[in-house]
Amino acid sequence: MDWDKLRIFHAVADAGSLTHAGEALHLSQSAVSRQIRALEDSLNAVLFHRHARGLILTEQGELLFDATSAMVRRLDTAEARIRDSKEEVFGELRVTSTTGFGTLWLAPRLTALYSKYPDLKIDLMLEERVLDLPMREADVAIRMKEPSQADLIRRRLMSVRMRLYASRAYLDSAGTPRTLADIGNHRLICQSPTAHQVSAGAAMIEELMTHDIRSLLTVNNYFGVLQGVLNNLGIGLLPDYLLQDFPDMVRVLPDVESNEVPVFLAYPEELRNSKRIAAFRDFVTEEIIAYRKSKTDETAA
Repeated sequence: MDWDKLRIFHAVADAGSLTHAGEALHLSQSAVSRQIRALEDSLNAVLFHRHARGLILTEQGELLFDATSAMVRRLDTAEARIRDSKEEVFGELRVTSTTGFGTLWLAPRLTALYSKYPDLKIDLMLEERVLDLPMREADVAIRMKEPSQADLIRRRLMSVRMRLYASRAYLDSAGTPRTLADIGNHRLICQSPTAHQVSAGAAMIEELMTHDIRSLLTVNNYFGVLQGVLNNLGIGLLPDYLLQDFPDMVRVLPDVESNEVPVFLAYPEELRNSKRIAAFRDFVTEEIIAYRKSKTDETAA
């Protein structure tokens, strides 16, 4: 098959429109249409259903799109490795992490990375779904458990525990619980038990719910829980790494915490020599060292 025709087919399938694909490829709509018809003739197959609202792939079109998508990912990998053969650190770096960690810990610290490598273009993908690194859905991941996918380089960064926190204003108004049973007399702010979260957090929520909670606010991510705590709504279940950036929060019931949650950095084996990956890995490592030092200082104090 002719690569030029495959390239044009992939652009049309990705855009769902001859016009938009033509704009991306700097070709006229008629030129794009001719190439698609020629490809369909060579394959003796219809690749698109044509509708007034756009183009939809046929079953045969979906098979071909899967193949061209894999080719594009391999070309992206080759391009990244070629660019990284130079001394400069630049270009796009796709980073995935959970919504909570990415929003509350990682994003606020990216200033240090950008100040060192201003030409870097970071695409931060924050979601609970585990993206497929070997298939290049992302370049590097920070995950709240050890990755199970093969062909990944992984490094344990730190451990996190879920703990109870409140604002000083809330505790001054509602009182400070002295025992776990006292939690029932306060508003608990936490993730919904059915929300996607680390198992240690879900187990702790289950335990807290056994204490006949008087009032409850559930949110589907830690950012919302944090906002509730900062706005004096109640006692929140939050990861301990937040205390470094929000030192005015007060830990409630210091003996109550979840099991340890390991945090891993992972990236594909084929990107072992990528300078962008190395720059990001070193940046995260330095920030983790600073975080651990702050925790040691806090404990000593």
